[in-house]
Amino acid sequence: MRVEARTKSRVLKHKGGCSWKGVRPVIYKKGPSEDWTRVARHLLVAGERGEKTKFHLRYFEVSPGGNTSLETHRHEHVVVVIKGRGRVRLGRRLHEVDYLDTIYISPGEPHRLLNPYGEPFGFFCIVDARRDKPVPVEGR
Repeated sequence: MRVEARTKSRVLKHKGGCSWKGVRPVIYKKGPSEDWTRVARHLLVAGERGEKTKFHLRYFEVSPGGNTSLETHRHEHVVVVIKGRGRVRLGRRLHEVDYLDTIYISPGEPHRLLNPYGEPFGFFCIVDARRDKPVPVEGR
Protein backbone atom coordinates (compact mmCIF):
# COMPACT_ATOMS: atom_id res chain seq x y z
CA MET A 1 0.00 0.00 0.00
CA ARG A 2 1.37 3.41 -1.01
CA VAL A 3 1.14 6.22 1.55
CA GLU A 4 1.16 9.83 0.32
CA ALA A 5 3.86 12.15 1.60
CA ARG A 6 2.43 14.21 4.44
CA THR A 7 3.37 16.83 6.92
CA LYS A 8 5.25 15.39 9.88
CA SER A 9 3.55 15.19 13.24
CA ARG A 10 5.08 17.45 15.86
CA VAL A 11 4.74 18.96 19.31
CA LEU A 12 4.68 22.72 19.75
CA LYS A 13 6.51 22.87 23.05
CA HIS A 14 5.07 25.34 25.54
CA LYS A 15 7.69 27.85 26.73
CA GLY A 16 5.75 29.28 29.68
CA GLY A 17 3.27 32.08 29.84
CA CYS A 18 1.44 31.85 26.54
CA SER A 19 4.21 31.18 24.07
CA TRP A 20 5.37 28.15 22.12
CA LYS A 21 8.78 27.19 20.73
CA GLY A 22 8.98 28.11 17.06
CA VAL A 23 5.80 30.22 17.09
CA ARG A 24 6.29 33.97 16.89
CA PRO A 25 3.45 36.42 17.41
CA VAL A 26 2.31 38.17 14.25
CA ILE A 27 0.43 41.39 13.68
CA TYR A 28 -3.28 40.95 14.33
CA LYS A 29 -4.28 43.27 11.48
CA LYS A 30 -2.27 45.62 9.29
CA GLY A 31 -2.72 49.37 9.35
CA PRO A 32 -3.63 51.75 12.15
CA SER A 33 -7.17 51.71 13.47
CA GLU A 34 -9.06 53.01 16.47
CA ASP A 35 -11.30 49.96 16.11
CA TRP A 36 -8.75 47.44 17.40
CA THR A 37 -5.60 47.74 19.44
CA ARG A 38 -2.97 45.83 21.38
CA VAL A 39 -3.59 42.32 20.03
CA ALA A 40 -0.98 39.64 19.21
CA ARG A 41 -1.84 36.53 17.15
CA HIS A 42 0.01 33.19 17.32
CA LEU A 43 -0.62 30.74 14.46
CA LEU A 44 -0.39 27.31 16.12
CA VAL A 45 -2.05 25.12 13.46
CA ALA A 46 -2.91 27.27 10.46
CA GLY A 47 -1.26 25.78 7.38
CA GLU A 48 1.97 27.68 8.09
CA ARG A 49 3.93 24.43 8.49
CA GLY A 50 2.16 22.39 5.81
CA GLU A 51 -0.87 21.28 7.84
CA LYS A 52 -3.86 20.26 5.72
CA THR A 53 -6.48 20.48 8.49
CA LYS A 54 -9.97 21.77 7.77
CA PHE A 55 -9.56 24.10 10.75
CA HIS A 56 -7.01 26.58 12.10
CA LEU A 57 -6.04 26.95 15.76
CA ARG A 58 -4.77 30.37 16.73
CA TYR A 59 -3.93 31.99 20.05
CA PHE A 60 -4.71 35.67 20.57
CA GLU A 61 -3.56 37.81 23.47
CA VAL A 62 -5.20 41.16 24.12
CA SER A 63 -3.18 43.53 26.30
CA PRO A 64 -4.92 45.60 28.99
CA GLY A 65 -7.12 48.24 27.37
CA GLY A 66 -7.01 46.47 23.99
CA ASN A 67 -9.70 44.95 21.79
CA THR A 68 -10.24 43.11 18.53
CA SER A 69 -12.15 44.66 15.65
CA LEU A 70 -15.95 44.77 15.63
CA GLU A 71 -16.70 42.53 12.68
CA THR A 72 -18.94 39.93 11.13
CA HIS A 73 -18.42 37.12 8.61
CA ARG A 74 -20.13 34.07 7.15
CA HIS A 75 -18.01 31.48 8.98
CA GLU A 76 -18.50 30.33 12.55
CA HIS A 77 -15.81 30.00 15.16
CA VAL A 78 -15.12 28.94 18.71
CA VAL A 79 -13.14 30.86 21.34
CA VAL A 80 -11.79 29.28 24.55
CA VAL A 81 -10.42 31.63 27.21
CA ILE A 82 -7.16 30.35 28.73
CA LYS A 83 -5.64 33.44 30.33
CA GLY A 84 -7.08 36.29 32.36
CA ARG A 85 -10.55 37.59 31.80
CA GLY A 86 -12.27 39.83 29.34
CA ARG A 87 -15.51 40.69 27.63
CA VAL A 88 -17.08 39.54 24.39
CA ARG A 89 -19.61 41.54 22.46
CA LEU A 90 -22.09 39.31 20.63
CA GLY A 91 -24.53 41.43 18.68
CA ARG A 92 -25.47 44.25 21.07
CA ARG A 93 -24.87 42.26 24.28
CA LEU A 94 -21.68 42.30 26.34
CA HIS A 95 -20.69 39.16 28.28
CA GLU A 96 -17.99 38.77 30.94
CA VAL A 97 -15.71 35.78 30.25
CA ASP A 98 -12.82 34.15 32.09
CA TYR A 99 -10.74 30.98 32.32
CA LEU A 100 -12.09 28.09 30.21
CA ASP A 101 -15.29 29.90 29.26
CA THR A 102 -16.09 28.84 25.70
CA ILE A 103 -17.74 31.14 23.17
CA TYR A 104 -19.50 30.00 20.00
CA ILE A 105 -19.79 32.82 17.44
CA SER A 106 -22.39 32.07 14.80
CA PRO A 107 -22.18 33.18 11.16
CA GLY A 108 -23.27 36.79 10.66
CA GLU A 109 -23.02 37.71 14.37
CA PRO A 110 -21.25 41.04 14.98
CA HIS A 111 -18.58 40.40 17.61
CA ARG A 112 -15.56 41.86 19.39
CA LEU A 113 -13.33 40.72 22.26
CA LEU A 114 -12.21 43.37 24.74
CA ASN A 115 -9.84 43.62 27.67
CA PRO A 116 -10.81 46.38 30.11
CA TYR A 117 -8.74 44.75 32.88
CA GLY A 118 -5.17 45.18 34.13
CA GLU A 119 -3.86 41.77 33.01
CA PRO A 120 -3.47 40.11 29.59
CA PHE A 121 -6.54 38.33 28.17
CA GLY A 122 -5.66 35.25 26.09
CA PHE A 123 -7.78 32.81 24.13
CA PHE A 124 -7.63 30.04 21.57
CA CYS A 125 -9.68 30.70 18.45
CA ILE A 126 -10.70 27.81 16.19
CA VAL A 127 -11.96 28.65 12.67
CA ASP A 128 -12.46 26.91 9.34
CA ALA A 129 -9.27 26.75 7.29
CA ARG A 130 -11.23 28.06 4.29
CA ARG A 131 -13.22 31.08 5.35
CA ASP A 132 -14.46 34.45 4.17
CA LYS A 133 -12.82 37.74 5.13
CA PRO A 134 -14.22 39.71 8.08
CA VAL A 135 -16.44 42.70 7.33
CA PRO A 136 -16.09 45.67 9.70
CA VAL A 137 -19.30 46.65 11.50
CA GLU A 138 -20.16 50.33 11.69
CA GLY A 139 -21.33 51.81 14.97
CA ARG A 140 -19.84 50.73 18.23
